[in-house]
Amino acid sequence: MHVTHLTLRNFRNYASADLDLAPGVRIFEGVNGQGKTNLVEAIAYLSSLRSHRVSSDSALVKFGEDAAIIRAELAHGPRRLSIDVEITKSGSNKARVSGHPVKARELPRYFNTVLFAPEDLALIRGEPQQRRSFIDSLLATHAPRLADVIANYERVLKQRNSLLRSAKSRTVSDAMLGTLEVWNDQLIMLGTEIIAARLALVTRLRPHLAKSYMALVDADHGATMTMRVSALADAKKLMDEDGAGGEIDSELTVEEIREQFTLRLKDAQAREFERGTTLVGPHRDDVTFWLNGLPARITASQGESWSFALSLKLAAAQLVREESRTGDPVLILDDVFSELDGQRRSRLATAIEGFEQVLITCAVLEDLPEELWTRTIRISAGTIVGEQASSHAVRESQDSQAGQDSQAAEVADDAQGEADDRTK
Repeated sequence: MHVTHLTLRNFRNYASADLDLAPGVRIFEGVNGQGKTNLVEAIAYLSSLRSHRVSSDSALVKFGEDAAIIRAELAHGPRRLSIDVEITKSGSNKARVSGHPVKARELPRYFNTVLFAPEDLALIRGEPQQRRSFIDSLLATHAPRLADVIANYERVLKQRNSLLRSAKSRTVSDAMLGTLEVWNDQLIMLGTEIIAARLALVTRLRPHLAKSYMALVDADHGATMTMRVSALADAKKLMDEDGAGGEIDSELTVEEIREQFTLRLKDAQAREFERGTTLVGPHRDDVTFWLNGLPARITASQGESWSFALSLKLAAAQLVREESRTGDPVLILDDVFSELDGQRRSRLATAIEGFEQVLITCAVLEDLPEELWTRTIRISAGTIVGEQASSHAVRESQDSQAGQDSQAAEVADDAQGEADDRTK
């Protein structure tokens, strides 16, 4: 799938913008602070309903305005559709698909993107919540209903924590224990589904991660990943403040997960009353990334962490390509190449070959390998200056034309020579 046209109204620093796009590589070029990232942020928002830069949607609305509009026209083979969302500073966002109103949370099922930005370094070095969010967002891409499961789990967790906090300062009554049991049943039911889905996703993602890292660094550093699941941890590990769980590198059955989750929750009940919070469940799980058999979060250098995070996003793009009904995701690389050395830039250019549409932002065109210098879109002060073929592409076109002219001249000369021979 690819975007054929993007329309923005009052989004970030764009009062109004209309941009035609085609398949293949497109480069958004301009000095920092002009609005390059805002364009790709808008496209990515349509597939995730969240920004990779800010936590509040209100920051996406142009200063002084009440709402912003993002609209994209999409193509997947012969199929055409449009999706748009109105982001409001107050109230609920509104969405439409081909002119028909839909719930905003349904948009991701129609359109997929995979975005890599400098902020994604936090996937390796940041907090567990960021890694859980990455996994859950990818889950929703493959199975949109899981977004509802996760939302319901968060609702149950909130209610259960409220009960535990209120019990912290009181004597625990039989009625309170009965209510807790009701929340336990729902927490286990929803949490088991989330844990099983996460484990299955990590299993499918793992070979793509190893392959992508190998392709990017040209060395087998054993890049892999496992899940740390609090519902599968022993009682001692549940005492850890960081929510450490059992390292799982293979799939378990749903029934095995449910049984262990139930036992761990029962074991933790006394401590939960003491602390006033839920100590077991998907909200305390984490993903561990491994490099050369060691945790990447602790041992990877800045360059290794950058390459690992980029490889993780390339792996996600490959998985979406394999499993999505809408074909390739739109691959977005926001200010990536400037952080890579020359060899890894070339390897990244090779790795993204074949994706239906790749959108790249850069401040300096020379940071990109020349083979990517196809079509550039110049951005200046929230204005799309225009699209033009790069000098490299122009030279290729001129060389091609010159070759065709030379070949035509040779053919004409041969034909004239044959005619002369017949005359003689």
